[in-house]
Amino acid sequence: MSQRREVGFDVVHNGFSSHTADESEKLPLQQQQPVRLQPSWEENNLPEDELNFRNLTMDEASLQLHTPVDKYRLVYMTFILNGIGILMPWNMFITAESYFTKYKFGRDYIGTDVIYDDSYLQFVGFASQVPNLIFNWLNVFVQMGGNLTTRIVWSISIEVVVFILTIALAMTDTHEWPGAFFWITMVSVVILNMANGIYQNTIFGMAAKLPLQYTGAVVLGSNISGTFTSLVRIFSDTFASTVRMSAIYYFITALFVLLLCFDTYFALPLNRYYRHYELKEKREASLRKNQNMGVVERIPYFYVFKKCLPQLMNIFLVFFVTLSIFPAVHANIKAVDSDFFITTKYYTSITCFLTFNVCAMIGSYLTAFCSLPRAKYLWIPIALRIFYIPFYLLCNYQPSDNATRILPVLINSDWAYWIVSVTMGLTSGYLSSLGMMYASKSVEERYAATAGMFAAAALITGIFTGVMSSFIWPWFVENVGI
Repeated sequence: MSQRREVGFDVVHNGFSSHTADESEKLPLQQQQPVRLQPSWEENNLPEDELNFRNLTMDEASLQLHTPVDKYRLVYMTFILNGIGILMPWNMFITAESYFTKYKFGRDYIGTDVIYDDSYLQFVGFASQVPNLIFNWLNVFVQMGGNLTTRIVWSISIEVVVFILTIALAMTDTHEWPGAFFWITMVSVVILNMANGIYQNTIFGMAAKLPLQYTGAVVLGSNISGTFTSLVRIFSDTFASTVRMSAIYYFITALFVLLLCFDTYFALPLNRYYRHYELKEKREASLRKNQNMGVVERIPYFYVFKKCLPQLMNIFLVFFVTLSIFPAVHANIKAVDSDFFITTKYYTSITCFLTFNVCAMIGSYLTAFCSLPRAKYLWIPIALRIFYIPFYLLCNYQPSDNATRILPVLINSDWAYWIVSVTMGLTSGYLSSLGMMYASKSVEERYAATAGMFAAAALITGIFTGVMSSFIWPWFVENVGI
């Protein structure tokens, strides 16, 4: 009897091969293989159970074989939204600077001078970034809080509770206990950023499992977060009756965004595009476990760190330079020309917060169209950004109302200062996005999530170091001359 063949495999009827029992006995031993449902499954080297659908539904089988389309870019938009969420706490507390320094710690409200108003941004930066730094690095090596869902749920829930407390304090008369209010605020910021460290690190690890642009989506979202809060600040300053009401609007907005992030996270597993990459990762982990005789492969952290190190240094340096200047120095640069078209009321809101955040958002978005320089040469433009620090210190930077500068003001043009602010924002968004994307692709695909977590930790380390350096600049301009 002749053998019937179609596209290289035996014709199957009702689950059985078309060979008769006698013919099967006559075949060489190596040709007597179990019946396969489809040859492309064999080409994927899947385990026996998966080849015979014992552990997979037909929908999961289809997802493993065919990469779906990210319909309506829903997954991409979800990661942008979570990128907005991970920087929302930080952005809202620094955007509400006037509420704390001019209102809660202001002489008119308290009736006396206190030490908290002049150094609020440095204090809140320290309280924010120390726990964020610690928990970001711990989360690389230890799955703090359990699996992904547990970590996301608990971290966002804690942030929501802290913002509810912050709104309640804004509605409370605290003029008789400014010290207690200050320390309650700092403890709230610490707790908020402990949770946020886990949330941020987890989101970057999730994005690293997907194609390159999804890590860029998280960075883009973080820059949109700054733009969004800057616009909220401008609208609040315009329409709110008091500084206190402006701050309440800030905190309610942050609360709303975090609740959206919470909801959209649970929508991800329902999306076929996201499930495809999730199943792909699980399949590869299962294959490695089978190849290792049932032993779960340990992540070679030092190997991943060493491979990613050049990009980790790039990420660190971008954020170190940026946070050395923004917001502590940037927000305290005053107009030189009284006839400048931006009035004093909106000068800081527009030339500092709005300009930087919009340009950083545009810069990170540009990586979707251009990825130059390549990973090998990315360090060159990043190293050149160090010159931003002396430039801003030579602008009309006034650390406080009572400060006396010894360092002369050499940048006497509001236009020059504003144009350079545009370039700083653009380069911050563009170069940081490239560094984050290159980092997760510096290693094999199975280590991409770990590389993404290392990149997030390097980002926070850069932010922390930059914020700490901002404590130096007030002393520097008041004590160092040329």
